[in-house]
Amino acid sequence: MEATLQKRVTKIDANPMLARKRNDTKRLRVAAYCRVSTDDEEQINSYEAQIAYYTEAIAKNPSWIFAGIYADEGISGTMTTKRKDFLRLMDDCEKGKIDMILTKSISRFARNTVDSLSWVRKLRAMNIGVYFEEQAIDSLKAENEMLIGLFSVIAQSESENISANVRWGVQQRMKNGVYHANFKCFGYEKGVDGIPIIVPEQAEIVTTIYNRYLDGSSIPQIQSFLQRSGIKSPTGKDIWSRDVITHILKNEKYVGDLLLQKTFRTDCISKKQKVNRGELPKYLVSDNHPAIISREKYNLVQMEFARRGSEHKKSSITITEQGKYSGKYALSELLICGECGGHYRRRQKSKNGKKQIVWRCINRIENGEQACDAIGVEEQKLQKAICRCLNRLFTKKDETIRLIQRNLEYAVTGQSGAGSVYILEKQIVTLQEESENLMTMMNATGGDTEKYVLAIEENFKKVKVLRQQLETEKCKVQVDGQQSALLERMTAMFSSDSISFDEYDDVVVRRLVECIRVMKDKRIVVVLKGGLQTEEMIA
Repeated sequence: MEATLQKRVTKIDANPMLARKRNDTKRLRVAAYCRVSTDDEEQINSYEAQIAYYTEAIAKNPSWIFAGIYADEGISGTMTTKRKDFLRLMDDCEKGKIDMILTKSISRFARNTVDSLSWVRKLRAMNIGVYFEEQAIDSLKAENEMLIGLFSVIAQSESENISANVRWGVQQRMKNGVYHANFKCFGYEKGVDGIPIIVPEQAEIVTTIYNRYLDGSSIPQIQSFLQRSGIKSPTGKDIWSRDVITHILKNEKYVGDLLLQKTFRTDCISKKQKVNRGELPKYLVSDNHPAIISREKYNLVQMEFARRGSEHKKSSITITEQGKYSGKYALSELLICGECGGHYRRRQKSKNGKKQIVWRCINRIENGEQACDAIGVEEQKLQKAICRCLNRLFTKKDETIRLIQRNLEYAVTGQSGAGSVYILEKQIVTLQEESENLMTMMNATGGDTEKYVLAIEENFKKVKVLRQQLETEKCKVQVDGQQSALLERMTAMFSSDSISFDEYDDVVVRRLVECIRVMKDKRIVVVLKGGLQTEEMIA
């Protein structure tokens, strides 16, 4: 028969140097944590009252030593990472400076369930208790953890409900156009009544950026210009970020509008900001404040962004189908091969020891003469030919402007009436000139005037009919804002007395020319915006 084993238990005492047990006879170092979530006057009063209350309460207890007040003002309780004094309190606890923490309630300590339980457990591991007055809970007692978790869930749920209600209220104010956004925008400052007012010096910089972009400058070129000119960035730095310039060019605030809810928070706990790509409605408040940029110019810039962004590749050896906009030379975008339809590229060659700039078809450069037999063009000769084309149009600028207007109207609106208007106007002018000639001849003969009178009357009848048709056609043609701005820019250039096409100018060419086709017989066909075109030989 086997002997029965007798179990023995031996107690191994803890190392008194390592154990951190609370000594009941020792005075506790007690700190208090206070927090309010907003900067409202009522909340500020509560915040100050909490500090005064805990300072007095700790001082009155003979068993406690005042270890400080840790307080966060105007800070949400859903994220401990943003509460500086809370983190300072935890750091001091880890350094052994505090034995106990007093706080009003679990919701003041943290509204995030995970954070609340996590920090309570960390403190308990260091033998530091948190006493929640409102719930009368001491975190050092293990049986209270379930209660702390329950109240933390309730606090987080309350925070989520408050967040949802606030978000609903904000969206209603946005919908009604009465939401006061935090308006921070280069070119504006807050006025006395809260309405943004224009800062003239900054507005001039914004206008320069828009004008340079429309004149063909790329974002890096605008960046370089601003830095060379010693113009400070919106943050007061010497270096301009390309993203800042892009943001200025795309910001609807510069036309006086305000687009609300561009971003949103995914939840009230992480407070992560996300760009609104259609998950929530947006609200556009038009004419909210004074505009720096006209709506027409702003729309032209957005159209130019879209045009540059949709560039197709010019070279057959590039990996992607996406082309790259060149702001360095206007002809890189405008010069087209009349044989294969490809673009031209600027190249440098040496002839008789002298460097020469020529433009050649990219298709021919990369694929050889069998792919395209287009000619190469010397840059100087090409530029002079372009100037001759523009000068020839400029000699009849009134007629050219009218034709550009009609062509542009038809190109943008797609309404055939635009072309009809020009034809009718031309017919009216011709009949009027013919009538004036008949009257001169009638006065000169001094004899039988009847045939002249009949012819003049017939012309007047035709003019009357043509005028009626003209009014009808004009009513059919409606030019939108972008079209008006484009017409205005081109008309202003042609109408200027100081305009000259004697020397080639990239900016002028970009403003006026849609494309230039290089033909094999050494002709160029210059097509203006809207479709008007003229030809010139390359000398």
